[in-house]
Amino acid sequence: MKSFHQKVAAITGAGSGIGQQLAIQLAQQGAHLALSDVNEQGLAETLSKVKQYPVHVTLTKLDVSDREAVQSWAAQTVKDHGQVNLIFNNAGVALASTVEGMSYEEAEWIFNINFWGVVYGTKAFLPYLKQSGDGHIINISSLFGLTAQPTQSAYNATKFAVRGFTEALRQELDLENVGVSATCVHPGGIRTNIANSARMSDSIRSLGMNPERASSAFNKVLKTPPEVAAKVILNAVQNNERRVLIGNDAKIIDLIQRIAPTHYAQAMDLLSGKKKRK
Repeated sequence: MKSFHQKVAAITGAGSGIGQQLAIQLAQQGAHLALSDVNEQGLAETLSKVKQYPVHVTLTKLDVSDREAVQSWAAQTVKDHGQVNLIFNNAGVALASTVEGMSYEEAEWIFNINFWGVVYGTKAFLPYLKQSGDGHIINISSLFGLTAQPTQSAYNATKFAVRGFTEALRQELDLENVGVSATCVHPGGIRTNIANSARMSDSIRSLGMNPERASSAFNKVLKTPPEVAAKVILNAVQNNERRVLIGNDAKIIDLIQRIAPTHYAQAMDLLSGKKKRK
């Protein structure tokens, strides 16, 4: 897909951050938009930023963990726009907790959004993308889909799952040769609201961390602006890339993981000045 002009792009989590910037940059390039988010106020804000462009925009309040709702949204998108060419499975949430301290309900909550939301979005839109003859699936994993971190077991698990799911999907689409492709995106620290909206468990105190300060500490490492992330993603789609790393932090940590796949945690501790792990 070399041009987004007159294409139809569906985006989850379009009310803020990367999703909002994808909407703006796609509209600037003449793409029509089907935008969804659980936050209607955020969707309205995104609409205010794209309405100046001569493109058709539809808004849907959507919980991506609701399979039937996602299927209905995909069908409505085609009904409203006549076709759909791109699905950006971007919506996601965060949870900081130890494995021992995490409740099953918390684990199910994050999996339902971060992983099943991606599966639902992919499967709901794939038949329509094939009908278009020129389609692309973009699934947002994370730097934490490449390396594991303490307090992030559930988040890591969802993002590793998105990676495996998308890489297998890409191989299937390549074999089918049906005019549809897939890209897995691994952002590093992107300046979004995910840290502020993350769930923080008291259990992380057992690791010497303070839940009240964890969000502010996390925000300090969010360096890359979402508009830069969106531009990198769209360039990757046009180049049909399989995997995309966003930010120098993602590229450096990915390199460390490749060099020392079983010892990257110790190497990262040395770089950050943390206490050495056994």
